[in-house]
Amino acid sequence: MPAFGNHKSGSQMALRTFLSVGRAPKTFIKLKNLKTSCWKRLRESEKSSQARRQHKRMCVMSCREMLKLRKRIVVKVGTTTLTHSTGLLNLKRIERLSWVLTDLFHQGKEIILVSSGAIAVGTNRLKLDERPRDTSGKQAASAVGQAVLMQIYNNFFNQYNQQAAQILLTRDVLEDGERKGYARNTFFKLLSMGVIPIVNANDTVSTDELGFSDNDTLSAYVARLTDSDLLIMLSDIEGLYDSNPKSNPEAKLISEVGEITSDLESMAGVSSTQFGTGGMITKLTAVKIAHGFGIDAVIASGDEPSLLFDILDGAPVGTLFAAPTAHGGQA
Repeated sequence: MPAFGNHKSGSQMALRTFLSVGRAPKTFIKLKNLKTSCWKRLRESEKSSQARRQHKRMCVMSCREMLKLRKRIVVKVGTTTLTHSTGLLNLKRIERLSWVLTDLFHQGKEIILVSSGAIAVGTNRLKLDERPRDTSGKQAASAVGQAVLMQIYNNFFNQYNQQAAQILLTRDVLEDGERKGYARNTFFKLLSMGVIPIVNANDTVSTDELGFSDNDTLSAYVARLTDSDLLIMLSDIEGLYDSNPKSNPEAKLISEVGEITSDLESMAGVSSTQFGTGGMITKLTAVKIAHGFGIDAVIASGDEPSLLFDILDGAPVGTLFAAPTAHGGQA
């Protein structure tokens, strides 16, 4: 009896062992899969954190370096860059600009120039005391000045065997899908043919409703229209300062800006020249438009156009507004 009892007990133990052994592999596999899944998620989390830290380091350390990789570039020059304080064209600077842009093209860059100055040139040619304030006066000055300005550009570009083309835009062109498509195709065809498009607002036919309030805004829309990588706005100031450098000699240049805040906008002033319409606030507006499409922007002095070489070589020139989406971030 004891032996039988022991046998029964042993059978029960064997049965329990058999059953437990039969279940063990499944339990083990479940535990192993759970452990693998946890480790996988942990590694993915670590990789994501590393990627975010690496992206942050890149934006802090290398956003300037990444400008070397930008291929299609919109360069905007304002009236104050193109003229002397007298309102007459600064021919030396325009010639220098033409040489720099041609050399950048030779380096493999695709260049689009957004140029102000037509109304200012027309104002001078028509011997007016100041920039016209009425619409018809602006249109007349633009009609005269644009022809003169393009002739001068062509003369200088021809010295370097570089072909240029004129494109005049109004806001309604960019708002109409079909006409916008035609404009895009024209830009892309000209660039593929090695031509530097020179863009200006079509002030001769536009009104306040059809035109652009300033060419800073126009340059941002052109950068968006042409899928450009970088917008460089050349001005009469070296970049964005923490206060007005014209009234505060202690003002400091801000080298890099990520997000444009209300505090930054409060630092911007308005145009103080009788020949131009743009100011720092319009440039910040243009930057925000460019950032919306992942396009980097730089504001720098246009006094020496060769600074464009330094900007595209990653040198700390002007103020860089690095667009988050251009560096793998979120818009």
